[in-house]
Amino acid sequence: MTTMGIKTKAAVAIVILLLFLGSMWLQGGLENQWRACVKGFPQEQKPVIITILNDTDTDSEGGTDIVPLGECPGQDFQVSRLLAQLLAAKAPPSDVLLQPYLSSWDELIKFMEALGPMVGLISKEIEGKTSIIRQLAREDADRQMERVQEEEVREGKDHIHGNTDGRGDGKVEERLGPQTTIPVKAEGKEVAREELGFGESYLSVRSMIRVELSQGTVNFVKQTDSGCRTLLRLHRALLWLQLFLKRLAEKPLPGVRLQSPSELCSEAYKQTLAHHHPWVVRQAAEFAFLAMPKRGFFFRLVCAQNQEEAASVLNRVVRAIGEVYQRTQHALEEQGMLDLP
Repeated sequence: MTTMGIKTKAAVAIVILLLFLGSMWLQGGLENQWRACVKGFPQEQKPVIITILNDTDTDSEGGTDIVPLGECPGQDFQVSRLLAQLLAAKAPPSDVLLQPYLSSWDELIKFMEALGPMVGLISKEIEGKTSIIRQLAREDADRQMERVQEEEVREGKDHIHGNTDGRGDGKVEERLGPQTTIPVKAEGKEVAREELGFGESYLSVRSMIRVELSQGTVNFVKQTDSGCRTLLRLHRALLWLQLFLKRLAEKPLPGVRLQSPSELCSEAYKQTLAHHHPWVVRQAAEFAFLAMPKRGFFFRLVCAQNQEEAASVLNRVVRAIGEVYQRTQHALEEQGMLDLP
């Protein structure tokens, strides 16, 4: 990546501040600690939160969504894998499978890391959020396996007692072993739990919400590490990235200057995540975006030669993100979870 003169200097000047604030990027957790400090600073009017659906004007080339995307050699981020995971996350009729959802975030994290160390600081915090949900899912899967094994032991004892009492037929029933694939359903879609690696409770967004509400894991007053609260932070960040990619794909109007990725990312941030961040974090974010590479770098990231080719690929991703985002939005909104602390 080439150096960017004053942009690089600006990025280096605030690296210490970003390191300090990076862990609070998605938390909104600086609000309490900094309230006394920022009370005297000017507070901007809260931006309008927008939701991007699968707009018909994001791609004028009908039928391009069925064309498979190839691998981009020599880089970690693969837009083809991102698109595949986003499409795999949809479960009928309106649910989102958590494992492919988190896998799509794995690719988005690679995307952000490719933009340089300043934006990479943000990706580290997002990676921490995905780890929280994965850990919750693993713990839930372990508990479910323990219950299955305990049930097997109890049934085995009952079977033995039944045979000794003369009530059994002497045949040993086939039991579920530890390697057995147990089919589960997410909003009507049957999925192999072993294949997903997630327990039934954390199989999908709606199943996680349902279980955490029933267990009292979600707290509507104070911060917790519940899966629902963590998902909300990822959900907000997903809208920011979707809007940024949408703007990056737009073709310039005649006579209008083509905005830089730095400007586009900053605008997308102001319309989305900035709404949830205190003043200090917003200023740090604006500085971080100064270090963003130029437009040609993004062409290479998606294996495009020019703006038209990049737009075709990016618009497919924008539409896929929009579908996943809207499903998650509805699930959280139904339970009043869009403002969890």
